[in-house]
Amino acid sequence: MTALPQNDYVVALEVGGRNWSTEQLAEQLKNWQASGRDVSLLIGGPDGLSDECQQRADQKWSLSNLTLPHPLVRIVVAEQLYRAWTVLQNHPYHRA
Repeated sequence: MTALPQNDYVVALEVGGRNWSTEQLAEQLKNWQASGRDVSLLIGGPDGLSDECQQRADQKWSLSNLTLPHPLVRIVVAEQLYRAWTVLQNHPYHRA
């Protein structure tokens, strides 16, 4: 946890977190951008996130009720953040 800046807004990817549609994620992204804080996304390894990481989280996000390998989660998160950004930019990618 020492590598995580104290002022960052922390989002932990957790099975027990909230599920968001693309539009809801776009709204979250807009809120994160408006906050003026850096956002750190925490993705757990094979054993998930430590209790310390979970307690540090300001918000918890669930991609799925399934257990996914963390390298795949990184790809899915990047794609979903890009897709949410395109929604905010009125770019047609989301509907393609």
